[in-house]
Amino acid sequence: DKLSVVFATAKGSVRRNSMDAFANVPSNGKFAMRFEDDSADRLIGVALLEASDDVLLATRAGKAIRFAGDEVREFQSRTSTGVRGMTLKGDDEVISLSILHRVGTSSEEREEYVKYAPWKGEKEGEPSLSAERMTELHEREQFILTVCANGYGKMSSAYEYRRTGRGGQGITNIDNIARNGPVVASFPATQADQLMLVTDQAKLIRLPLESLRVIGRGSAGVRLFNVADQEHVVSAVRLAETEGEDVDGEDGADEVEGGEAPTTE
Repeated sequence: DKLSVVFATAKGSVRRNSMDAFANVPSNGKFAMRFEDDSADRLIGVALLEASDDVLLATRAGKAIRFAGDEVREFQSRTSTGVRGMTLKGDDEVISLSILHRVGTSSEEREEYVKYAPWKGEKEGEPSLSAERMTELHEREQFILTVCANGYGKMSSAYEYRRTGRGGQGITNIDNIARNGPVVASFPATQADQLMLVTDQAKLIRLPLESLRVIGRGSAGVRLFNVADQEHVVSAVRLAETEGEDVDGEDGADEVEGGEAPTTE
């Protein structure tokens, strides 16, 4: 598929350009997007997009919206402000832009799969989907990791993030923002990955995600990192699995779900 570049802003605007628009970039740079002179908006993310991909925007207040990337028309100009990707309430802001692979399923199939997914704890009965279809959906499944300022977070199946029209208010990404603090990051990850968190007190922790169980999209999450009073997580980065790498010791956490990860000095 032909690649596009998609831009997202804190106020919920998105724009898509062909990669051809950035084929030749001079040494002093090239303007990629225009903002109004009196605008308080800012760019929060840029990603490569294929025609069959979906866009996922997540906000500080725990909302998220997923829409088809081709719903955003391809702009020829690099000086346009874009179109509405998400409608925000109050002073909420978009904090992350992610790209999800589209899987050809119906809402009924997704709901049935989630009820009987391999990561699901308690299951009652048998799925109406065939074993082959369950395996296919499992192999194509993606997961969304969400991290909040007070050290809480969760991982949920991307199948629970239904695709809607561009410009809506979105659905719940994580609950209990009053306890969790604002969302600081939300992106695709797997239990084979590691997570690096950084706080505003310059503390850093690196932990494996293998013990973080997958839970529902609207859940409140669990504690990932035991922050001190007046300390907040300000950044979270996914570290892809590296074969043979040792993550034990001060940088790692033996257990995430159901316990508190250790702090670092």
